Amino acid sequence: LIAVIAKQVPENINTFLLTSKTNADEIIIQHMKCKTTHIQLVDSVEIDVYNKMKDELPSVKITQVIHVTGEESISEAVSVSSFVDLILLDSGNQKLSVKELGGTGRPHDWSISKKIVESVNIPVFLAGGLNSSNVSAAINEVNPFGVDLCSGVRINGKLDEGLLREFFSKL
Repeated sequence: LIAVIAKQVPENINTFLLTSKTNADEIIIQHMKCKTTHIQLVDSVEIDVYNKMKDELPSVKITQVIHVTGEESISEAVSVSSFVDLILLDSGNQKLSVKELGGTGRPHDWSISKKIVESVNIPVFLAGGLNSSNVSAAINEVNPFGVDLCSGVRINGKLDEGLLREFFSKL
């Protein structure tokens, strides 16, 4: 389905493959099927994975999700920032026995997100429990390059036009 959608999107609009895979070869194979402009890694990977992806897919942008769990997230973001094109800060915890890889609907500590934005030299997107009642405060506090949303504009798992309209009116 991703490949079908990505093929229909105009060339001037970015498309993203979200993957929880951590093996470079598996990610590359997955991308070759989907042909998106970006790959968003929702789990942490070894540095050699970034290098192999860049070698094999030089025109594809890499977004690394950093799950903001505490101050250690700052050093994690800094350490990957020279290997990726974008960082997305989200709530979740990949260190749990059952990994939380985003989509939790919970905000995280924005003061840590702000420190990450100030510490790296690449665009940083903010996600994690954003909705119409908190997105303005989040943007003002963190100063991200952009925001990413999911659960804050859904009802029973489906996008809600009213919630979307309300969210965008706050930007």
